[in-house]
Amino acid sequence: MLIKLFSISFGLKYSMKKNIVLATIAAAVLTVCASAPAYAAYPEDKDITVIIPKNPGGGTDITARGLITMMQKDLGNANFVPQNKPDGNGIVGMVDIANAKADGYTLGMVTVELDIFPHQGKTKLTYDKFSSVIAPIAAPAALIVKADAPYNSLEEFVNYLKENPGKVMMGNSGVGAIWHIATLAFEKEFGVKVKHIPYPKGTADIAAAMAGGHIGGTLADPSSFKSQVEAGNLKILAVMADTRTKMFPDVPTFKELGHDMTVRAWATLVAPKGTPDDVMQILRDSAKRVSSTPEYADYFLKQGIDPTSIIGADADKMMEEDFAMYGEFMKQIMAK
Repeated sequence: MLIKLFSISFGLKYSMKKNIVLATIAAAVLTVCASAPAYAAYPEDKDITVIIPKNPGGGTDITARGLITMMQKDLGNANFVPQNKPDGNGIVGMVDIANAKADGYTLGMVTVELDIFPHQGKTKLTYDKFSSVIAPIAAPAALIVKADAPYNSLEEFVNYLKENPGKVMMGNSGVGAIWHIATLAFEKEFGVKVKHIPYPKGTADIAAAMAGGHIGGTLADPSSFKSQVEAGNLKILAVMADTRTKMFPDVPTFKELGHDMTVRAWATLVAPKGTPDDVMQILRDSAKRVSSTPEYADYFLKQGIDPTSIIGADADKMMEEDFAMYGEFMKQIMAK
């Protein structure tokens, strides 16, 4: 009888202890779940604002909208909402991205001007306020000349410049703008001098000036001159890039010709610095998946944009390196 009572008592105590342990575990799990951050299920059924610091219809806008449409399809439960904020040459929009809550629900595009404007005193905002998702654009500076020019290669053009120092007129997008800096980098690399002619309104004016024989060439985004090249009015001698472009695969790079030069006009999809690592990984993985599809390349090429895919840390590194490079050239410009 005593043994039976002991067994019953022991069984009850064991059962109670077991229940207490299970209840403790359950409570711990509930506590962890309750305290888990909201981004654990990212992206939730919630809008993701994408700030575009350029006007609707431009290259950056077209790029951003195409990219987020593909990422939305890839992620399934995301809803990207583009918002154009072009004021202040894009500075207002980029500042708003940097100042947004770092939770993955505000993203945006930043452009190469982010690395140039601080050196011109236009803003204090710099690349280190952002974490990159993907750079879908990194348009290289291309050496473009008239089709009937007396040189057909980079080497021949450089030799011509050395024989005619300061005589060849090269169009650029304005003093201190990226294609002006590309031309300065070209002069430094080859030890030559050209006459810089600014066209602040953009590549259309440069193309018209070249067609009219007013200037001898330019270093600029080759996609902007695609129709003129295809029409046989212009030719591209080389591009300042690590690899050949998809749009002009037959044109060599400066690098393969022995000159490791990279000057590019990029646009990068970013999040505010401090956005959780797991959120960034979800976004970067999605961008990597969509940028490896034929749909991605087809979309950009049809828009006249050479497709690029520089993901995450590689895009961060690109922005950091370009910031330093543009700083050096801006010192040269400001000293004049």
